Amino acid sequence: MVGSAIVRALHSSGYKNIITRTRAELDLLVQEDVGNFLKSEAPDFIFLAAAKVGGINANDSYPADFIYENLMVEANVINSAYNAGVSRMLFLGSSCIYPRDCSQPMSEEQMLSGPLEPTNEAYAIAKIAGIELCRSYNKQHGKDYFAVMPTNLYGPNDNYDLNDSHVIPALLRKAHEAKLRGDKEMLVWGTGDSMREFLHVDDLAEACVFLMEHDVKDGIFNVGCGKDMSIREISEIVAKVVGFNGKLVFDVSQPEGAPRKLLNTDKLRQLGWESKISLHDGLTKTYADFISNESYYSC
Repeated sequence: MVGSAIVRALHSSGYKNIITRTRAELDLLVQEDVGNFLKSEAPDFIFLAAAKVGGINANDSYPADFIYENLMVEANVINSAYNAGVSRMLFLGSSCIYPRDCSQPMSEEQMLSGPLEPTNEAYAIAKIAGIELCRSYNKQHGKDYFAVMPTNLYGPNDNYDLNDSHVIPALLRKAHEAKLRGDKEMLVWGTGDSMREFLHVDDLAEACVFLMEHDVKDGIFNVGCGKDMSIREISEIVAKVVGFNGKLVFDVSQPEGAPRKLLNTDKLRQLGWESKISLHDGLTKTYADFISNESYYSC
């Protein structure tokens, strides 16, 4: 999702010499292949968007997969980029790097200031390691590798598999299928009280290109819209966008993660960037994309 959005943003900004590979073409878990690829292509800049991602159920069920694959991908790419002479890189992290109960909104300085949310701790530790890899290569080798921490994302090319998707894609699919079946109720995990911030992936992609163009050399940059809402509220909005008129039922026996996750984006805003896509417009476009692609809900 993120990688394709960055490619769209680069094309929109006039860039033409863009190098991409699918996982079938290049497995980032294989160090030798990654090293050979980067030496052969010799890119000037890298956007490292590749990662194993998933929702609360996937993270909690498969922690070994999440920590191993993400550690391997970032280590292979960052070290191979250094060996290939790549001077600038943007690493995609996640807001889950911040402590579960840290003060809100969460600033970049709060990383490692307290315990992580247990349900996605393995993934968070892998992402923290990626940030430290960037810092370390900058310090020892004089590189300009920096990281962005996006909030909860949604948009085209998302994962709609109900076993491992994130909040919005799961809600969109549930509401769509409930509408088609004529259900009177739709089940939502948790109490509905947890607070979350949501950002359209095209906004994130624009922020990534913005930072790469503005001579950022190191550090962490939060990327969000600056507003959050409860899971109950976002569920109601999704139901309205989809056209599901039934009742929302909240399953309190299911996990719901950290009580609140709102990013402080002052650092990025001071550079001149702010999000542009409203939640309603973003959800409307995302739902239109969803219903036009059968592959999204054939899983």
